[in-house]
Amino acid sequence: MSALYDDETFFAGYSGMVRSKEGLAGAAEWPAMRALLPPLGGLRVLDLGCGFGWFARWAAGEGAASVIGVDVSERMLERARTMTDDASIRYLRADLEAFEPAPHSVDLVHSSLAFHYIEKLDRLFGAIHQALSPGGRLVFSVEHPIFTAPSAPGWTVDGAGRKVWPVDGYQIEGPRTTRWLGRDVVKQHRTVGTYVTLLLRAGFTIDHLEEWAPTLEQVEARPDWAEERQRPTFMLMAAQI
Repeated sequence: MSALYDDETFFAGYSGMVRSKEGLAGAAEWPAMRALLPPLGGLRVLDLGCGFGWFARWAAGEGAASVIGVDVSERMLERARTMTDDASIRYLRADLEAFEPAPHSVDLVHSSLAFHYIEKLDRLFGAIHQALSPGGRLVFSVEHPIFTAPSAPGWTVDGAGRKVWPVDGYQIEGPRTTRWLGRDVVKQHRTVGTYVTLLLRAGFTIDHLEEWAPTLEQVEARPDWAEERQRPTFMLMAAQI
């Protein structure tokens, strides 16, 4: 993923996305994610796949004692550093496939839309569990398995003229190559059950699983989001030790 996001053309396209320009305010699922977070005052926070550092800056503003943002892309981290002026925030370049945070070094681990790129997610969940202090919490989002499963993702139209999201190969886990921002992007498809099992095997207690959809109020404000209520785009999970 580093080579992808560090590609000048791809990075320019990513930078132009609403999420990239507006940060958390541009992420429709952010209110639901925020509701899963504990009070951050005095906590040591680790943000995996931090991107431009939007969450890291928000966490520091909520009173976190320290925030470490980790990303594999140097371009992402360069942008995050230019946008950040807070001594409590530190950015670190690392590949999450091999990242090993120190044991009991953080109280909260957050990740937004990064884990579906990770091949060895069982290893990463184990490393996160060891990194968390007693009572620590993991909150993350991924693309929903119904979204990642199709071999050719995209809406189709049935004989009655209705938009349909085709799902094939749901039980066949593994890499999926899709076209995004003009480049081939490889994601790792897993079933809902596999995400749950990997967390349990790592020693977590799961206390929230949400197949996210925009609220009716959000659709009223943004009618173009209405189709997101036809199938889940994201899955949000929270777990603790």
